[in-house]
Amino acid sequence: MKLLLVVNPISGDIDKEPFLNEATRLLEHYAIPYQIFKTTGVNDLEHLQEVVKTFQPTKVASIGGDGTTLFTSIALLDSGIPMGIIPLGSANGMAVELFVSDEPMQALKDILLSEMIVGLDLLKVNNEHYCLHIGDVGVNAQIVKGYSSDPNRGMTTYFKYFLEQLKEKKIIDYKIEIDGKVYGETGIMMAICNARKFGTGVPLNSISNPFDGKFELVAIPELNFEDLIIVGLSKFDESFLEDSNGNVYVADKATIHFDHPQLLQLDGEVIGKTKKLEIEVIPGAIQYISNQNNQLLHDL
Repeated sequence: MKLLLVVNPISGDIDKEPFLNEATRLLEHYAIPYQIFKTTGVNDLEHLQEVVKTFQPTKVASIGGDGTTLFTSIALLDSGIPMGIIPLGSANGMAVELFVSDEPMQALKDILLSEMIVGLDLLKVNNEHYCLHIGDVGVNAQIVKGYSSDPNRGMTTYFKYFLEQLKEKKIIDYKIEIDGKVYGETGIMMAICNARKFGTGVPLNSISNPFDGKFELVAIPELNFEDLIIVGLSKFDESFLEDSNGNVYVADKATIHFDHPQLLQLDGEVIGKTKKLEIEVIPGAIQYISNQNNQLLHDL
């Protein structure tokens, strides 16, 4: 076995060195060859793909948040090399969805020991961008834009922009086209879901499964104070989702038309403004290292 560790040093404003020190001691104790790749923000994808080509790892560990997980997934496309997640970011939504241990060293041991490799779906957007967890236009994309430009990280910074955007509540109008049928929607957000929950733990729907070859579009209407209470409660009891009035659309391919250009974010990365989204699922695109704790695999 050869392990490649892909690390985002700044994700979640968490110091990764203590974990890396403990991880390398474990790998060296068992004579497991390894290499560490740290993102810098400059040509990271090309550099990582070159490392994968030259080092030829047996397995890859993505160390960071949702953005790091997506980045690692894209780098490994068509390589056949399986990857696992070690959650050390501000938003570890996909790791939570996939029942990854929240203890980093245990997550590492699971990656090293598991031979349970499964196909994880990936979403392709406008034929050039990818989404593994959740993307959206509307209020949350504006929150992500503010958060990504802030030098501070962590959930406190995220909620600062959350409260700021709730005061504005800009309404967007759009049409969703699925299998030749068109649905009109109006609200503060349209979410693209390969999973059920935001990294904050608040669920958008109760049916998304990133192993089923489908994705969900969730239309979020205008929120009032009672809706915010429901959203908060739903983090602890998903039955509160039944009281929300947003529509959920299931598809393997869809097109969305907006009346005006809207800001798009995918897995925490601000893509830019667009008037049209073309979304399709690539079933089982990622070779993912899982284990029997992953309840989503039992739900298929």
